[in-house]
Amino acid sequence: MSNEDVQPYQRIVLGVQEKIRLGQLTAGAKLPSTRELADEYDVAPGTVQRALSELRAKKLIYSHQGRGSFVSETASEAGEDPTTRAIQELQHQVAALAARLDEIEKERNG
Repeated sequence: MSNEDVQPYQRIVLGVQEKIRLGQLTAGAKLPSTRELADEYDVAPGTVQRALSELRAKKLIYSHQGRGSFVSETASEAGEDPTTRAIQELQHQVAALAARLDEIEKERNG
């Protein structure tokens, strides 16, 4: 899907989702203001509000009147697909096995 196929509010939704997936936005992080997002994506504030509504519906963010919008606690889990989670788990397991192997080699050679 090219950028021309995506509605302006969807570009914001996809952008925020990608930042969550990459860890650039973590649980509790404050999103930029409506005006900042409107400037960043070159859209009207109403378009930003529609995107924020979509992100709230997906439970990726929550908003407080007068304080702003924040990444929800479960957003990083929701933003990840099962394949990404599986790869991360495998990376942790490989790191643990490598550490154990290092210990065994130290005992052998030490």
